[in-house]
Amino acid sequence: MSLGDHLRELRNRVTIAAVAILLGAVVGWVYYNQIINALTKPLQDLQASRADGVVNINFAGMTDAFALQLTTSLFVGVILASPVWLFQIWGFIVPGLTKKEKLIARLFVVAAVPLFLAGCFFAFIMVPKAVAVLLGFTPEGAYNLQDGSQYLNFVLKFIVAFGCAFLLPVFLVALNLVGILPARAMLRSWRPAVMIIFVFAAIMTPTPDAYTMIFLASPMIALYFASIGVAFLLDRRKEETKPDWLDVADDEASAL
Repeated sequence: MSLGDHLRELRNRVTIAAVAILLGAVVGWVYYNQIINALTKPLQDLQASRADGVVNINFAGMTDAFALQLTTSLFVGVILASPVWLFQIWGFIVPGLTKKEKLIARLFVVAAVPLFLAGCFFAFIMVPKAVAVLLGFTPEGAYNLQDGSQYLNFVLKFIVAFGCAFLLPVFLVALNLVGILPARAMLRSWRPAVMIIFVFAAIMTPTPDAYTMIFLASPMIALYFASIGVAFLLDRRKEETKPDWLDVADDEASAL
């Protein structure tokens, strides 16, 4: 496939993903009030637990409310359209799929979508704890009016980032299935992988305590090692089904 063909394929896949996200954004726009109530519930709960002071979001500019609804709708579109853009990403990474690889691509999407949504849900249930800890430093009687755009951008990026983080094992297993990443290479790299996961969790965790970081990193590490186990099983199956003449060819290559 030439460079021009790759660029045209990229354009087509980006267009399909963008249309799917826009359609999902329409749903987010229609149900914006329910979504904004769910995302600001940690602030509402904190306000209800305080005897004095005010905790809420604030819109400083005339166009802030409109921009916030548009941004929130787009983030909802990204989540709802995850089956489409995940399939497009995998299809572009492995172009010219064979019949077997097309089956792998479908299995990839089937596994990736629940994991992405699980990561989003996992981050969503962590948001109230993060908000409570961070805003817990507000002095008694003081007002804590959060800028609406900053607060919602923080929450939405937090949720989507962890949804994407949970896709790591699916990409690893998928790359192993097509012969790009062997299981032994994944196992040899477990130390830097664990360190990268902890660094990612430390950056994305909005609270200063180590417990939250460990709580967020633990499932990601477990998923990484689970993907190694699955990759070893797949590699063993490949070895069992490999024709004998390939072993002969490998021995001759080693002798040379």
